Amino acid sequence: MTGVDLLAYADRLGGDLPRLRALLDGPLRDFAGVHILPFFVPFDGADAGFDPIDHGMIDPRLGTWDDVRAIAVDREVTADLIVNHVSSESAEFIDWLAQGEESAHDGMFLTFDTVFPERASEDDITAFYRPRPGLPFTAYRMADGRRRLVWTTFMPSQVDLDVANDRARAYLRRILATLRSGGVTTVRLDAVGYAVKTPGSDSFMTPETLEFVRGIVAMAREADLRVLVEVHAHYSQQLAIAPLVDYVYDFALAPLLLHSLGTRTSDRLVEWLGIRPQNAITVLDTHDGIGIVDAGPSGDRPGLIDQDEMAAIFARAAQATHGHSTRASVIPAWMSLPHQINATFFSALGADARSYLLARAVQLWLPGRPQLYYVGLLGGLDDVALFERTGQGRDVNRHSYTPDEVDAALASDVTRAQLALVRLRSAHPAFAGEFRYRVEANGSLELEWALGDARATLVVSFSPEPAFRIHATADHGSSVTADSVEALAAL
Repeated sequence: MTGVDLLAYADRLGGDLPRLRALLDGPLRDFAGVHILPFFVPFDGADAGFDPIDHGMIDPRLGTWDDVRAIAVDREVTADLIVNHVSSESAEFIDWLAQGEESAHDGMFLTFDTVFPERASEDDITAFYRPRPGLPFTAYRMADGRRRLVWTTFMPSQVDLDVANDRARAYLRRILATLRSGGVTTVRLDAVGYAVKTPGSDSFMTPETLEFVRGIVAMAREADLRVLVEVHAHYSQQLAIAPLVDYVYDFALAPLLLHSLGTRTSDRLVEWLGIRPQNAITVLDTHDGIGIVDAGPSGDRPGLIDQDEMAAIFARAAQATHGHSTRASVIPAWMSLPHQINATFFSALGADARSYLLARAVQLWLPGRPQLYYVGLLGGLDDVALFERTGQGRDVNRHSYTPDEVDAALASDVTRAQLALVRLRSAHPAFAGEFRYRVEANGSLELEWALGDARATLVVSFSPEPAFRIHATADHGSSVTADSVEALAAL
């Protein structure tokens, strides 16, 4: 797991799939893999592609399956399997609305009556966890005039699948086969934590959810695909799901680094290093917000940080973004804090390049497979204009780059320094060896990889000011040292 992946929208980085490939073959050639965010029909829907009308067809404005296969020739390709829902404009849902029980897709979509055949109380309904304000239902009118309450966990235009239904499972199998034939090697199970509704629970990452994950993993492996699960939840749930899949995100790392940088301490981060899953995709930022809930408490389960420390992270981000992150972040139903910060990671740090590179270096030094989001790689700040235009908080971190903006970012010290870290992690022999960490007497944290005489060492300190030092040696005696953004950029 020594390679590094890029996470990007084809349209917002390259413009389309062929131009994304040109970047990956050119200035971004050191990335061993790429997670291409939804490129299906339409890629620019109400939820930026996560509401596919046709999950098996590439939007022709972006390219074709041949373009994906061409990208896959030289690198791993990850794509999203959106297991929880489809678009209300999909052919399957439209046919069901028109034909009802006579539709070939009857039973594929989750209705209120499916979950509550004997009716439900207020307590039953409000028990469900939803990452948005309000209730998770939308009333749709059938062709015969009847109104049906359909589950819409995220948006009214995203209708939930009944994943226990054979027709929904057949649909998922068809999409898995299409992805594999298109050159995809890993599927990310998007929103899988919400896929199973179990009365009497909050229906998020329940035992029933884990059982469904086992089933969908088996389906994916039958199609010769690896599986990455996306779950923003209490860290214990990440630990529980990690053995069931090929990869799980280390979403706790980002809030812990924000906590360390904000408090000038490392004890919570060190605690996580001792228990985190090793088959992790490590991230600081993604196309969603910066998940804070992943390190916090849940119910009676203590977190790696407590509620007050979570609130302090949000407060520091608000100060760094001049209040914008507060306006852009959404508080889910029944919660007192947002579950994520809607801001770029660089913005959340007040564009402090040294702190940013310290955090990125820690990410790339930890065991697992690092993934860099395109906005973070290019040193992006919040796209306030896009947020104000769309009203979608996560759009602050989904900038559409022009070719000139890409070229300018690639010439910046922040991006060049990150690319240097990518090259080190990808090519230095030490990263194929053994990993260890220790806390030094002065409170600094040392992370080291070793293979034979090769060493790659990162020392970070959070107090009195954030600082890092990289020293890497190889068998033939060559060495690399850097302790600043500028020195890294010059490598």
